[in-house]
Amino acid sequence: MKTKEGIEGVVQVNLTELQNSDAAGLKPAVKQDPCLPQAGFNSPVGFEMLQRAAKMLSSGTIFPERFRNNIGDCAIVADMALRLNLSPLFVAQNLYVVYGSPAWSSKFLIGLWNSCGRYSAIRYEFVGTEGQDDWGCVAKSKEWATGEELVGPPVTLSLAKKEGWFEKRGSKWQTMPALMLRYRAATFLINTVAPELGMGVRTVEEMEDCSNAAGF
Repeated sequence: MKTKEGIEGVVQVNLTELQNSDAAGLKPAVKQDPCLPQAGFNSPVGFEMLQRAAKMLSSGTIFPERFRNNIGDCAIVADMALRLNLSPLFVAQNLYVVYGSPAWSSKFLIGLWNSCGRYSAIRYEFVGTEGQDDWGCVAKSKEWATGEELVGPPVTLSLAKKEGWFEKRGSKWQTMPALMLRYRAATFLINTVAPELGMGVRTVEEMEDCSNAAGF
């Protein structure tokens, strides 16, 4: 039996059920014959299959407008979807181009972590005085296989200001600091523990913060 009590709640999972599930990150939802050609960039046949899928996706009106009539980007979306074992539409809805580079929405990256089956849902612990420079957030989770508590690097308003994120024109750090603290703390946790989940792609918030800033 499995219950979830929100992002900040405690997640209880029956490990036997989890190991036998088709949760993302454990095993593919559809078992594929390794002898059959697979869509992708690894072979001429696979590349042709990928192009056909991309052409179809680029012509669909339900696909995000930023990808319509763009076969090249749709091929990349389809390839990423195959690698993540997710729907191409789901990937496209959460993949953006920021300053010429691909970027995930933070919600999508957090969702990958929460649903991969390897960890409990991320919970957030705030420290310091709200609104002050010492106000910060730490993202925590548990690894089911070992029972180890995973704690990401702390993120504070002081850090945001030192890195140049807070003072940027139009920065959401000034209007929604609590949300940005959560997003960045979760991103730090994921990037340090399981960077493969995001395939090395930064989040939209990271890209926007790091433009004309010190980066990290």
